[in-house]
Amino acid sequence: MPDFTLGRLRGGFAVSWNEGGRRRRFQLKARTRKEAEAEAIDVIRRETTPAGGLTVAAIWEAYREDRMGRPVADAMKYVPAVLAHFGALRPDQITVEHCRTFTAKRREDGRKDGTIWTELGYLRTALVWAQKRKMIAAAPHIERPAKPAPRDRWLTNAEVSRLLAAVTTPHVKLAILVMLSTGARVGAVLDLTWDRVDLDRRQIDLRTGPRKGRAVVPINPGLHRALTEAKAAALTDYVIEWGGGRVGSIRKGFTTACTAAKLSGVTIHTCRHTAGVHMAAAGVPMERIAQMLGHSNLAVTYHVYARFAPEHLAEAAAALDFGSTNQRALSKNAASR
Repeated sequence: MPDFTLGRLRGGFAVSWNEGGRRRRFQLKARTRKEAEAEAIDVIRRETTPAGGLTVAAIWEAYREDRMGRPVADAMKYVPAVLAHFGALRPDQITVEHCRTFTAKRREDGRKDGTIWTELGYLRTALVWAQKRKMIAAAPHIERPAKPAPRDRWLTNAEVSRLLAAVTTPHVKLAILVMLSTGARVGAVLDLTWDRVDLDRRQIDLRTGPRKGRAVVPINPGLHRALTEAKAAALTDYVIEWGGGRVGSIRKGFTTACTAAKLSGVTIHTCRHTAGVHMAAAGVPMERIAQMLGHSNLAVTYHVYARFAPEHLAEAAAALDFGSTNQRALSKNAASR
């Protein structure tokens, strides 16, 4: 949506914007400035929407613009296959057959179902966003392949050491260390700014509003040393920076490091899962692990990590120790004779 300005006209409000070098202006019915701002958005969308309605390509770019600065905007830039297949269509033209054809084509290209599920997920998210903003009447159903079961891959202490030793770029190494030390998602780490890192109180505020899976977490000694060094050399407001600018993705550097460390089956999310597994194995209560990972539902924490902490079932196992119970009973009977 183009930039616009609100002004006064004939005792009321008017909205104006530039379109193709030509200034357009419309009188509004609103009586207050707040009402005028809302009406202006509707007017601009009505006047700039192509005949027949918005295409997927237009919605895709509008959504990316709205999310600019967030990891999702950068991620969507690297999935041109979605636009190549759906871009020219209007949302109301998308059918289940379009989705199935896309899935089949991506499989032929060697893409795994997990990747296809994510790509179609971006499309679905953009269309739902457009519906909520009344840019389209309704978001179509986007059929996706079944989501693969999550990989139960985590790093041992030795593997963590190999990974950190193999990283050649400081910003990627710091990002990995923050993820491993806090259990934070990569998006939260790349969003992190220095004003939310309190080195004196030794805590990090990963929250940037009502975002999923973010928490206030403590800084352990190893991470404190790394962050102190990084802050002394910082050129931007972002904790993870490179070349004097914000970092949009560490995927390439992370993959290169995993290859050099000879680690297979490892993704960026493995760092977060590794944090959860090591906390569980160390006997950290599930409630605290949930807090650290930012889980809103404790059941999720138990489902994923309880099996790594079998000691939490020790009391239940003791109640089922029928062998010892029978042995005690036999000994008692023998003593009474």
